[in-house]
Amino acid sequence: MQSFTIRAARPEDAPDLVRLINALAEYEKLGHESRPDAAVLAQQLSDDAQPKIEAIIAIDTATQRCIGFALFFHNYSTFLTNFGLFLEDLFVEPDFRGRGIGLALFKSVTKIATERGCKRLDWNVLDWNKPAITFYEKLGASAQTGWDTMRLKEDAIRALSAY
Repeated sequence: MQSFTIRAARPEDAPDLVRLINALAEYEKLGHESRPDAAVLAQQLSDDAQPKIEAIIAIDTATQRCIGFALFFHNYSTFLTNFGLFLEDLFVEPDFRGRGIGLALFKSVTKIATERGCKRLDWNVLDWNKPAITFYEKLGASAQTGWDTMRLKEDAIRALSAY
């Protein structure tokens, strides 16, 4: 018997998402970098947000507690001249792992991608996170070698934009 439901996140779910984002940051050993803002997240989840992010959440049916989430947004492939989805984060609380919740969240994202005609789904995984890598490989995912993720942080963005 399934003991959870999956649904689209709404702006009022932002406090639960912030709690889970902070738990994910701790799991990834990045808690010192985590500063999610529930008010900002609620705005970004609203139907009229531009740019917009989306999330789906897993709810424990016994307690109605939010126990997992997948947060994603559209990206674009110039080579395919088509949109895709970028899965920013997928997380299930440790006490609820092994029950198919992560798989259900992931399948829900793939269903959304299919319904929207997306040609690919991309995401990052930390190289030390062997459970996640194994999970994704079992689903048919493959690591994209030959690419390194590059990032400008806020200060560098501002400095470069001033020129």
